[in-house]
Amino acid sequence: MKIALAQLNPTVGDLDANLEKLKLNFAEIAKSDTDLIILPELFLTGYPPRDLLDYDSFIAHCETTLEKLVEFSQTCPQTAILVGTVTRCELEHGKKLYNSAVLIENRKIIFTQHKTLLPTYDVFDESRYFAPAQDLRVCPFRGEILGISICEDAWNETAAPLPHPYKQNPLAQLSAAGATIFINLSASPYCLGKEQIRLELLARQSRQYDLPLLMVNQIGGNDELIFDGCSLALNRKGNLISQAPQFIEKILYIDAGELKKNHPPETINKVRPDTIPDRLAQLENALILGIRDYFQKCGFSETVIGLSGGIDSALTCTLAVKALGKDKVWGITMPSPYSSGGSVEDSKILAENLGIRFAIVPITSLYQSYLDALQPLFADLPAGLAEENIQARIRGNILMSIANKFNRLLLTTGNKSELAVGYCTLYGDMSGGLAPISDLPKGLVYELSRYCNRDKIIIPEATLTKEPSAELRPEQKDQDSLPPYDLLDRVLNLYIDEGRAAGQIIESEGFSAETVNWIISAVKRNEYKRRQAPPGLKVTGKAFGCGRRMPIAARY
Repeated sequence: MKIALAQLNPTVGDLDANLEKLKLNFAEIAKSDTDLIILPELFLTGYPPRDLLDYDSFIAHCETTLEKLVEFSQTCPQTAILVGTVTRCELEHGKKLYNSAVLIENRKIIFTQHKTLLPTYDVFDESRYFAPAQDLRVCPFRGEILGISICEDAWNETAAPLPHPYKQNPLAQLSAAGATIFINLSASPYCLGKEQIRLELLARQSRQYDLPLLMVNQIGGNDELIFDGCSLALNRKGNLISQAPQFIEKILYIDAGELKKNHPPETINKVRPDTIPDRLAQLENALILGIRDYFQKCGFSETVIGLSGGIDSALTCTLAVKALGKDKVWGITMPSPYSSGGSVEDSKILAENLGIRFAIVPITSLYQSYLDALQPLFADLPAGLAEENIQARIRGNILMSIANKFNRLLLTTGNKSELAVGYCTLYGDMSGGLAPISDLPKGLVYELSRYCNRDKIIIPEATLTKEPSAELRPEQKDQDSLPPYDLLDRVLNLYIDEGRAAGQIIESEGFSAETVNWIISAVKRNEYKRRQAPPGLKVTGKAFGCGRRMPIAARY
């Protein structure tokens, strides 16, 4: 049996366009005498559709789209289609929808399997919308018995327990029911290292049940989430036979018979170096895809970015050019009384290196106007943070005005370290429609920036080596207000990503109790800022945003 894994990029809610994308690829695939084409989880709706699923009109459109696909299948009756979509649940109690895999052949739905395990951790909230499958069945198809599962269904195992175990193991049940091949439809979001975790987990499942396994994963950016693809085929011993590349659409052709052969060692696992780039290349590709898709799927093509001469805005601008093209990016630098000459010059050099449009909008007179207007109210008080933040808010207003006037989307340039402890100005440098690097700790910002200079100098050396500063007061440096970034990033990782308490961090790392307690207190008291921040692209295991739901009005 010849199978095609269709690693495609759907748009959430655009059912008609997703169907057309399937049709275009189907026509090409059918020429190869393919028996079965497999699409990702919820491909017709795009993943995750979230509260669109609460609208009956949307569900009706899903049903109509599926009917159109069933009708279309007669154009090539020898090729069946296994597609992820939403179907109605007729149970008297509970949720009224299933997350389903539907097998279509020559104008007929010949098999449907619903998702069994509904994740509710991190970015997932599937039990909010779906009922779990009531039963698991296998499907005889052209000499094979298909054991069909959907994403999380394959993320439970006895060989290596996961952080979120389930009482039920769908793959074990499918194996016991006589499956001869596992097929998994996925919408598995990316984070650094996820592709290796996914491969190792699926390989263990394949070995445990002595069955070949196929997994097709979507690619693309949908809001904060980035999907990396890496669709794969494993033989019955869990060896990787074929794998699609990361972050690009790809059709992967598989011969089911080949998966059951005993391949010599030299032919196995040779595909990974060609399809999976190293850590920094992955990160760059992920952010480029996330930016590009966010713009395209939100109806924007051009951006404006505030350039400070610092590392964060330089990296954001560089990624934007890679994602959108240099003619779509406009850099604006806005010197204040405390801006160094180097900051303006470094911004100008960056713009020249990237070949983008560039403008200088001084804010000194605007800043003085604010001070004059507020002087009667501030008269007897010493200057401080309020006056510093006026400058950031002036810049935010200028950038938003340009974005409005020229129909551009403003990119926010803050990093994860700053966002974590509130070292950013609400309605100032936090203004914007997307925060591409808000999930990158400061140390990773520097790593990726140096990587961007691997072929030629794009980000000026002075930007890479100067001491970070907000330049909102004379001789200001970030380290006047924050612990050293390497220490800050380590504590934030332990607290946010690993969930350790202050006492555990102090004991295990030997850090100052005063420093650790300050960092954790700063994270807690700045939750209100993060709740108002633009969406940020998730690339680490625990990002701010939809995967971290902390109360604001709380004391803990």
